[in-house]
Amino acid sequence: MRHFPADFTWGAATSAYQIEGAARTGGRGPSIWDTFAREPGRVLHGDTGDIACDHYHRFPEDVGLLGQLGVTAYRFSISWPRVQPDGRGPVNTEGLDFYSSLVDALLEYGITPLVTLYHWDLPVPLSYDGGWLSRNTAGRFADYATACHERLGDRVTWWTTLNEPWCSSFLAYAAGRHAPGRTNDREAFVAAHHQLLAHGRATGALRDAAPEAAVGITLNFADVVPASDDEADADAARRVDAIMNRMFLEPIVTGEYPDEVLDLMDASGASDAFADGDLHIVGEPIDFLGVNYYTRHRVLGGSDRQPGSPWAGCDDVAEEAPAHPVTGMGWEICPDGLGVLLARLHRDAPGLPLYITENGAAFPDYANPEGEIRDPARVGFLDAHLREVHAAINDGIDVRGYFVWSLLDNFEWAEGYSQRFGLVYVDYPSQQRRPKDSFWWYADVIASGGLLDRSV
Repeated sequence: MRHFPADFTWGAATSAYQIEGAARTGGRGPSIWDTFAREPGRVLHGDTGDIACDHYHRFPEDVGLLGQLGVTAYRFSISWPRVQPDGRGPVNTEGLDFYSSLVDALLEYGITPLVTLYHWDLPVPLSYDGGWLSRNTAGRFADYATACHERLGDRVTWWTTLNEPWCSSFLAYAAGRHAPGRTNDREAFVAAHHQLLAHGRATGALRDAAPEAAVGITLNFADVVPASDDEADADAARRVDAIMNRMFLEPIVTGEYPDEVLDLMDASGASDAFADGDLHIVGEPIDFLGVNYYTRHRVLGGSDRQPGSPWAGCDDVAEEAPAHPVTGMGWEICPDGLGVLLARLHRDAPGLPLYITENGAAFPDYANPEGEIRDPARVGFLDAHLREVHAAINDGIDVRGYFVWSLLDNFEWAEGYSQRFGLVYVDYPSQQRRPKDSFWWYADVIASGGLLDRSV
């Protein structure tokens, strides 16, 4: 048996827009994803998060599933427009009531809440003022963080500021694939900088309000490798790695952007977004780092940038086809990339506790005639990645927890409802929940505290 530490955190994760639904209920205002999803051609099949998994009304059932699963922690996000429909000013008490009830339900099951303050659902009124292209949004975010803490901080002591700011800057402003759907390289760098500034300001605000609270950020990392030994590919990999990984980690850990990022910012004209003291704010110390890992990227230099590419400023970089089997999203399955990443973070962010805050895979799940959902590919995916986590811990790397993505099948952004990541199958017309085989497998892992020595 490959045992994990006795105090290892076992969790599952979700996000507000992907599961809550109730888009016009309880005083919630529209987010940029509500408007983006209604633009023709933005989301597959024209799907929206209006209903999603109806978690807003069904959260007691979903918390009960978490109890069955046996997790010790649950990572969820708060919808900013449900708490502050205008993104500023008075809070919507009914919106905070919902999250207060959710927290109470979790605590009744002995499940620790890990709150993410921003998972991409910016209130629409802030977009009229520039959204993440405006420095003011960083200040509004700190105010919102303070408001959430004032209501929930007596029971929530574990916070992440942002989820995957790479996605909500480069996928959103350079590639046009996420809200607000822009394709402007300069804007991608500006949005990324302002989100990091928002993280720093919110971290400071939470620290002032509750010095004992644990505050961190969740970043999505990838193992970026050159497609060949060619120097052009190696140079492309360095630049893509700088944009995807180093741009977000290094300012937080060291208070400085990498030189490669500064060069790309200068070339795109984004450097004027800086102000004196910004990086000091961004570098506000954090208590832990959330690590989201799904795949690796193999990149080519000397190639034309592909349509929809997020690699801002890298017009000569393309992505090579996967070399291994892929998930339903077309993402290469590469468990050893997680091991490489954890070793790198141990080196580049010494002393910072690590939590795997998202790891999972989409596959074309369906219920058989007996109503069972057999998903051996997902079980194999999770097993292989957890073995990398176990090996990292044995190597002395401070990995303290693992959150599977996701508890429920849900709205998968631009892919709509076509991709299923959940341990629990959701029949959207009826909203019936059915645990998949992976649910019971993960429950056994948690109950036993480890993995069998043989592979699944």
